[in-house]
Amino acid sequence: MAEKSKKPAIRFAGFTEAWEQRKLDEIVSFFSGLTYSPSDIRPTGTLVLRSSNVKDGEVVDADNVYVDPSVVNSENVHDGDIIVVVRNGSRALIGKHAEIKGSMPNTVIGAFMTGIRSEHPSFLNSLLSTPHFDKEIERNMGATINQITGYMFSKMEFMIPSSKEQDAIGEYFKKISNLITLHQRKYDKLVNVKKAMLEKMFPKDGADVPEIRFRGFTEAWEQCKLSEITTMHARIGWQNLRTSEFLDNGEYMLITGTDFIDGSVNFNNCHYVKRERYVQDKNIQIKNGNILITKDGTLGKVAYIQGLTIPATLNAGVFNVEIKNEKEVDNRYLFQYLKAPFLMDYVDKKSTGGTIKHLNQNILVDFPVMLPQKCEQEKIGECFLSIDNLITLHQRKLEKLKNLKKACLEKMFV
Repeated sequence: MAEKSKKPAIRFAGFTEAWEQRKLDEIVSFFSGLTYSPSDIRPTGTLVLRSSNVKDGEVVDADNVYVDPSVVNSENVHDGDIIVVVRNGSRALIGKHAEIKGSMPNTVIGAFMTGIRSEHPSFLNSLLSTPHFDKEIERNMGATINQITGYMFSKMEFMIPSSKEQDAIGEYFKKISNLITLHQRKYDKLVNVKKAMLEKMFPKDGADVPEIRFRGFTEAWEQCKLSEITTMHARIGWQNLRTSEFLDNGEYMLITGTDFIDGSVNFNNCHYVKRERYVQDKNIQIKNGNILITKDGTLGKVAYIQGLTIPATLNAGVFNVEIKNEKEVDNRYLFQYLKAPFLMDYVDKKSTGGTIKHLNQNILVDFPVMLPQKCEQEKIGECFLSIDNLITLHQRKLEKLKNLKKACLEKMFV
């Protein structure tokens, strides 16, 4: 068997030395978390960081637990500490970690966490994000108990470069992580802004005007049934496709509910079908501007078709919703209305205590839709489209940055 390389595939200019294999306790120090009882919990006090406070490599406020400071007998976390989940009911959470950034006074970690201190925290945090660490976790994990003992953790072995190269690598990944955090915050903020606007810009609770509307519009909105303004069609039973008919490429796209992503269709995930399956039913031939609603699986997911460049048809489990009179109803407005919580709230009420596993057309036909004048519909549709485009922009940047980080983690470590 060939000896494992002692140099990474990609490294910064000026570094040529081989990396050395070291046990973790040779290069870092560990500290333990706090064991507390339910009676120690207080509304305020010392914050105890647990697995819920670690998300995507960051320390977050989530399900915070505070204890009486008088029971604390463990170390406070410091700037640059790495906190790691070492025991949890979920096996997948073992090894989840984050770097403490800045001062966090009166804050400790819980007993199911381990703290690590290093002279090169950003490098270490990146090292614990590599596939090699994942393999070490799997190799040392208990067969029946989801945990890594302190001894096992301390004896894990990694290839380590010089201090200067550790700093260079750590700084590089720190910059990528900061960019990811920046775009994640922008993305989350836009999603929350849209959610708030959906609640304010459509009438609710029997009202005939919204709380917020564009200047110049004062008329009351009218209520109608979805079936009065649209037609709804889906692939009927005898037309159902077998998976053996799915093609990896072709001229006729097949859209399935699982291809829906945040109100649009990811065409890159779609299969294809032969021409005879496309021409079989004109009612489910899809074009730009159509609105789709899932009726099986995850019910009520809505997608707006744009950017479609080839003929497409629907798989089973999806409704094709087309507007009857485009002079009266704006498709982008209707899409946003269907994507708002109103549709699923309506479906939940129709379930009468049970769980609906299939969204029948006879449920959708009576769904009430509030309609303003066409010009106001267009304003609302354009507004939300602009927000959706910004959300998509940050989402794509996030995906690119995460993919870049993943590729670098694989190539810049041994």
